[in-house]
Amino acid sequence: MTKSEMAAKLNEANAWLPGKRVKIDFGDQGAVMLDGVANQVSEDAGAADTTIKVAWADWEALQNGQLDPMTAFMQGKLKIEGDMSTAMQLQGVLSKLGK
Repeated sequence: MTKSEMAAKLNEANAWLPGKRVKIDFGDQGAVMLDGVANQVSEDAGAADTTIKVAWADWEALQNGQLDPMTAFMQGKLKIEGDMSTAMQLQGVLSKLGK
């Protein structure tokens, strides 16, 4: 799945946290914004309440179950900036991606 396909699928599933802006920053691959203020998912890299930084390859490994989120965090492959509690709520939201 490409980043654009992921953003479209999350948008169709209304995958955002109400009132919160969460950016998933893939570095050179760009970003996806889960915008619970505007109620949309886009490939915007604007300001967010919480930013999750992860390389695209590590993101794919997380989605495929090849990399455990806690392990990725402890190894520095997954970094969280901003509101940690918002980041913790994302597990349910991102489960809407399926496999």
